[in-house]
Parts: sequence; structure tokens; C-alpha cells
Amino acid sequence: MSDHAAIAISNAQLYDQVQRANSAKSEFVSAAAHELKNPLTSIKGYSDLLVGGAVGPVSENQANFLSTIRSNAERMGTLVSDLQDISRIEAGQLELKFSTESLEVLTEEVINSLRKAIDDKDQDLDIQLPDDLPKIWCDNTRLIQVLTNLVSNAHKYSPSGGQIQVRADIQPSQDDEAQSRLVHVSVIDDGFGISPEDQEKIFQQFFRSEDKKVRETTGTGLGLSITKRLVEMQGGQLWFESTLGEGTSFHFTIPTVP
Repeated sequence: MSDHAAIAISNAQLYDQVQRANSAKSEFVSAAAHELKNPLTSIKGYSDLLVGGAVGPVSENQANFLSTIRSNAERMGTLVSDLQDISRIEAGQLELKFSTESLEVLTEEVINSLRKAIDDKDQDLDIQLPDDLPKIWCDNTRLIQVLTNLVSNAHKYSPSGGQIQVRADIQPSQDDEAQSRLVHVSVIDDGFGISPEDQEKIFQQFFRSEDKKVRETTGTGLGLSITKRLVEMQGGQLWFESTLGEGTSFHFTIPTVP
């Protein structure tokens, strides 16, 4: 019994050390990400001023260089935001503000922000949302983040001329409560698809496929991990179906207004 007790105490001490190390890591990442926000904001702001001619005329070559600076600053800003989100989630410090929302309105906002990029690749976007869709109970900002990530991935990992579909329907909840329902949302593409090997790792933090087509598209490897956690924190589930070379469909559920 003394041997078992010693092992148990040792395991408890190791677990405590791991927890402290993980907490310290999350705090460091959060602090570093916060410190990076200010210079990134300045870089984007001043590049916009230069492009706008605030300090004089800008040649075409200079405008191209400034555009490259801004696009890379935006990529860095996305990475910083993702690092902040994952740190807050791991530390249990991400607070959600639930309210009654319309999926149609949130979807329209997301599509408007991505419309130009989708049109530039000549992709067909098909939105199918029922007229009788009930209001949903969610965090407005975070559900927009979920939808943006999924639609953006469908756009990025699909070829020019491809099709992206956004669908929704109503389904009963697994909850025992009467009248409990969920809205089921699907984002479907006919893009590159995900190999069986990659499917097992797709929600791991910082995972990036070795597929050359996927590697050509920039990414942090954090988006789907964060998306999954955000959906679950709002009372839903996220899953996917994919066939390599044929496309992928991501699905998630979100509760209706209680």
C-alpha cells in the first residue's frame, strides 16, 4: 500500500507540474500575442495612409509593395488572434455573450466579407436556408468566426470554378427536454478533399497537411481546432465528411432559442 501511495503522490505532483507549465505557456502566449497587436495595427494603418497618398503620390510599384506589406500584416494579425483565442480557451478565460440571433443575418454578413475573394476565383456560391428557420442562441461574434472559418476554408481549398454550398435545417436535440431543437448547418465544397490519414489529425492544433495543394494555401493550423471548441462551447457539435479529390462537407449544430 505504501508503494501505491508513493506512486499516487508522485503522479499527483507530476500532474500539478504539468498544469503549472501549461498555465505558464498559455499566459506567455497570450501576453506575447497582446504585445504584437499594437505594432501590427501601426503597420497596417501607416501602409493604408501611404497607399492613400497621405505623404505624396505613390507609384504603381510602390503601391504593390505596400499591398504586400499590408496583406502579410493581416496574415500575422490572424495568427495573433488565433493564438489569443486558443490561449483563452485553454485557460478557461474565453467568455461568451449569448443572445438571440438570426442565422440568415449572420450568414449574410459572413458572405459579404468573403464575396470578393470567392468571385475572384469564379466560384459558385449556393445558399440554402429555409424561410422558417428558428432563431438561434449563440455568441454573435464567435458564430460569425465559426462560419467565416468554414466558408473561407471551402473557398481556399477549392479550385477556381468550384462550388460552395451553405445549407441549414432543423433537427431534434439529443437533450431530454421537450421542445429542444438544434439548427444543423453544412458548408460543402467540391475541392481537394482530405486524405484518410489527415482526417485523424484535422482538429489538432498547428496541424498542416503535407499535401502540396494544401501547402500552397497559407494557414496557421489553428482555425479548425478553435472552430471546434467554439461550437462546443455554444452547445453544439462539429464534424465533417470528406473524400480525397472530391470535396469536403463540414457540419455543426447550434441550439435554437431556449
